[in-house]
Amino acid sequence: MRPLAEQTILVTGATSGHGRRVAEELVKQGATVLVHGRDPDKVERVTSEIGAARGLVADLSKLDDVRALAEQVAELDTLVNNAGIVIPERRESADGYELTLAVNYLSHFLLTALLLPKLREPGRIVNVSSIGQYPLDFDDLQYEQDFNGYYAYAKSKLAQILFTYELAERLGDRDLTVTALHPATLMDTNMVLGPGGTPQSSVEEGVEATMRLIADPELDGTTGRFFNGKRDWRPDAQADDPAARRRLWEESERLTGLS
Repeated sequence: MRPLAEQTILVTGATSGHGRRVAEELVKQGATVLVHGRDPDKVERVTSEIGAARGLVADLSKLDDVRALAEQVAELDTLVNNAGIVIPERRESADGYELTLAVNYLSHFLLTALLLPKLREPGRIVNVSSIGQYPLDFDDLQYEQDFNGYYAYAKSKLAQILFTYELAERLGDRDLTVTALHPATLMDTNMVLGPGGTPQSSVEEGVEATMRLIADPELDGTTGRFFNGKRDWRPDAQADDPAARRRLWEESERLTGLS
């Protein structure tokens, strides 16, 4: 891998919480950082406050915004798919998909696919997932029956891991790696504190684990793996099912218009 000072890195969901701290640490270590967020004012403010190279605005619940976001990136060394939501009630995205799946997974599937031709080699893709996982029901992928907000989140996070494993296989001989991680449990971020949750770890712990996957030269060549913090970890068994991984990939291509 190249030194961080020679890398351009995009972090999605980088205007608050874990994403902002990762972006800030990358800037401190000399990387050219692209800050992504949904709110233009927050993107401008955070970009200025942390000294990032550029701010990019996109609403990940809109696939057209994701496409426009990808078009604004000329060249990239590392992509950190970090943005995510948890919502208690079922809502739909602008494209008519279950909102949690759309933002946490489908947007990043599409963004990654569109940026693959722009990733320099060696390069890395890091998907911020969770140990909170629940198997996908391919007969109800949009979760129209018996919706549960936490399970919707857990399904979207497992989808990220299935995507990570499948993409690692499909990259072939390209010098690109893709990994996923659970940064830390219930970090002291607004996502946890907002609903009145009790933090069990700090953002700094999560940032340290994420920075390891972004920048540790000892992980050169490490791909198709899931980590709990800094520990190699086995995700839900569905991630080990090649048929499930292929089916999710094919559905994702169809839903995002890539097929």
